[in-house]
Amino acid sequence: ISSQPNKCNIFFQICFLLFAVLYIVSYFIITRYKRKADEQEDEDAIVNRISLFLSTFTLAVSAGAVLLLPFSIISNEILLSFPQNYYIQWLNGSLIHGLWNLASLFSNLCLFVLMPFAFFFLESEGFAGLKKGIRARILETLVMLILLALLILGIVWVASALIDNDAASMESLYDLWEFYLPYLYSCISLMGCLLLLLCTPVGLSRMFTVMGQLLVKPTILEDLDEQMYIITLEEEAIQRRLNGVSSTVEYQTVELERELEKVKSKKTNLERRKKASAWERNLVYPAVMILLLIETSFSVLLVAFNILYLLVDETAMPKGSGGPGIGNASLSTFGFVGAALEIILIFYLMVSSVVGFYSLRFFENFTPRKDDTTMTKIIGNCVSILVLSSALPVMSRTLGITRFDLLGDFGRFNWLGNFYIVLSYNLLFAIMTTLCLVRKFTSAVREELLKALGLDKLHLSNNPRDSETKPSANGHQKTL
Repeated sequence: ISSQPNKCNIFFQICFLLFAVLYIVSYFIITRYKRKADEQEDEDAIVNRISLFLSTFTLAVSAGAVLLLPFSIISNEILLSFPQNYYIQWLNGSLIHGLWNLASLFSNLCLFVLMPFAFFFLESEGFAGLKKGIRARILETLVMLILLALLILGIVWVASALIDNDAASMESLYDLWEFYLPYLYSCISLMGCLLLLLCTPVGLSRMFTVMGQLLVKPTILEDLDEQMYIITLEEEAIQRRLNGVSSTVEYQTVELERELEKVKSKKTNLERRKKASAWERNLVYPAVMILLLIETSFSVLLVAFNILYLLVDETAMPKGSGGPGIGNASLSTFGFVGAALEIILIFYLMVSSVVGFYSLRFFENFTPRKDDTTMTKIIGNCVSILVLSSALPVMSRTLGITRFDLLGDFGRFNWLGNFYIVLSYNLLFAIMTTLCLVRKFTSAVREELLKALGLDKLHLSNNPRDSETKPSANGHQKTL
């Protein structure tokens, strides 16, 4: 009996340490992008500080939800490899189950309470006729939260009546803790999985462009000295025009400053490419591109094999079996190596989904900027990342990336037991990823070949942006 309090204390200590690390990292990330306030009143400063703490808490929960699945997979393999090791006695099934339940609980808390409170609290001013202050803003925020809860409750009731018009299902909605919140979180998770289905294929193809911008490309039939000479002439021409423009013509000055910044950015990239070593140009870039291609192809193959498993074996469903439990059997066919590959793929899919999310046209203006992101936009980004991170374990299990059966409320989603939804999800993911990759590589190879052969000025590309005639620095049009 005396060992139970000790286990609880160890559990809370481990959870506190893990969350403290995630909270500190999340705080530095948000403060890096948050717009620096010039001079604010005391009341607005307190409101912004509270919203910042709530957003940091939400981002930490999102990071915990992302890291939880890889942590569970690697913990299972460690327990199998060292079952009697004294130093890993704290790593057991009860700890993993408790972490999954806490992640689910805090995800619900952040999604339905903390983030709406932060947004309404930031936008509130207090009811008319009341004394202005923090208390008036808190009162208005609480009233708005109650109205929002009533609105969501009514929507869920209507949806339940349309989908399952049963007296038992309607009565179960009165049980807020055991049915209503898990059912509502299941709907949010389904929307998150659909958003991942849209973002991840786009992100997988976009990753090649992002890495190409971060790394130095090899020079094939290119003369960097000639390009440096041309870009220097353009910079000098824009600078002369900027010096000759009258200060009263503000719009011309702003436009010329933007052009000058773009030219300086191009010059910096050329200088970096020129200073890069031959190993960095000719080895690192091809190796990274080949690695990305292998990871993307491997993920598509795993989804294809999972489709075959779904057609022939019922246990391939996300709710097919309860699983052998933590530390009883390996979750991967290839043991520790297979588990490591699963973890790499899970992180790769998460990064790709975030890249794809901000690459979509609808969310382009949603991208945070360093030291220039409003608190409202930070709250929206935290909610979006929370939805994506909460849906990532479900998507990984649905696509067959891992065989780890979800624990806690993550595995209570009703739609995971629908064969047609799961099969359609796998088919759409495989088809969309393949189409995005084929389109990406065909257009990229064509453009690189035209650029390498010096034919890019002929505007043979089908891209309308490339076919437009761009004015040069002296105002005349560039022609061949």
